[in-house]
Amino acid sequence: MDYIGRIFRPPSEAESMLLQVTVGCSHNKCTYCAMYSDGDQKFKVKPWETVKADIDEIANSGYQPRRMFLCDGDALILSTNKLCKILEEIRTSIPTVRRVGIYGDARSVLKKSVDELKQLKDLGLGIVYHGVESGSDQVLENICKGSTAEQAVETAHRLKEAGIRHSVIVMLGVGGTELSEIHATETAKILTAMDPPFVGALTTTVVPGTPMNAAQLAGEFTLPDPWQMLDELRTIIDKAELTRCAFHSNHASNYLPLRLNLPTDREKGLQLIDEILSQRDPSMLKDERLRGL
Repeated sequence: MDYIGRIFRPPSEAESMLLQVTVGCSHNKCTYCAMYSDGDQKFKVKPWETVKADIDEIANSGYQPRRMFLCDGDALILSTNKLCKILEEIRTSIPTVRRVGIYGDARSVLKKSVDELKQLKDLGLGIVYHGVESGSDQVLENICKGSTAEQAVETAHRLKEAGIRHSVIVMLGVGGTELSEIHATETAKILTAMDPPFVGALTTTVVPGTPMNAAQLAGEFTLPDPWQMLDELRTIIDKAELTRCAFHSNHASNYLPLRLNLPTDREKGLQLIDEILSQRDPSMLKDERLRGL
């Protein structure tokens, strides 16, 4: 397999076959992110011949994956024609694949019409993982996300109309201490408007060498402490009105791993968070040594 640079995928795609169709991220300006900072990860579209050779290698290996994930950071930015060609080849050469997943965001989804997205869905694209990060436009501007809250909501509606499942990622603490409250309340608000079937809450980690790290060193950004992070998580769970959502905060970065079905498990989650916040006992949180990106 032709893999260039470090390969990333969502935790729920742990058992999926990874097919790299782009290198890096076409945006690559988010202040918190160092995923595609290596020199060999400058964004580019991989040649069809390389992608086809990787598909053939999987097909000839004897391995029969049921799921495939298209890397890298926002592979949905590819044109509909290119994505259709890839999906058609997967369907023909590896018929055991039942679902293909991909990273996408407001920029890449909104470049495609509902009809184009339906075309991709019919060829096997089953889920888009979308890093929304925050519902606050002020926070989104600060972190150079490249999209607005309104665009994120439109993205959710377009994917829903196309029949593609939508997994949303939000980041606890990404607004810093100054915007912590507005970040949490506006994130709950945007999740209500999007109403996705899956939400994953990650905890912001300041990575050395990133613009966020530079802002922290300059005293322009202060990361919330673990208790403030839990306050944000509580607000999101309490205020987000979701129809039927698998809400997880079990990423390696999180202080408190949760798996909730909302709204059914709302009170259970809130009671646990309230108990921990009332005691403020660090032993009730994940040890710093066990946290990761």
